[in-house]
Amino acid sequence: MPAIDVQVRRFSVVSRRPFEEIVKKLAESIGQPDIEAFHKALGKARTAADLEAVVRNAIGPSELMEFIRFGAGEVLRKERQGQGPKILRLVVGNPLIMKEMAKTVPDAAAYAPITILIDERDDGVHISYDTMTSLLAPYGSQEALAVAKDLDEKVEDLLKNAAV
Repeated sequence: MPAIDVQVRRFSVVSRRPFEEIVKKLAESIGQPDIEAFHKALGKARTAADLEAVVRNAIGPSELMEFIRFGAGEVLRKERQGQGPKILRLVVGNPLIMKEMAKTVPDAAAYAPITILIDERDDGVHISYDTMTSLLAPYGSQEALAVAKDLDEKVEDLLKNAAV
């Protein structure tokens, strides 16, 4: 398979709200399942309906769930005696959304779940997301792009709401 060039569109909002408030607001909209229990339940699912029920129980009002988080800022602050900006990477998604995109673009599974980056800067807290439509555009599947567009709208609304 030849190499594919992907031009990424990063959607960002900047907020003057405190970092911790933004993280809290995001967490209120994103499901926070016990990830080990979630994976066990997925493994036990025998039908599409079973799978859907497991996912529906794990997602939050945004229709997304958190898979893992990485505290990059914490790692950086270790080097700086506890000083420095806060940076948090949330890996979130919805397996049902990923499944729909991967039906026509298997590479979509490389981009989903998605990353939301929250980082403090001099001008405020940036909340960013690399849009799924930009990641999938080179593959040319209108079906996958329609699902990706819906996902982008969900995530962009989530970020905008967390910023206010």
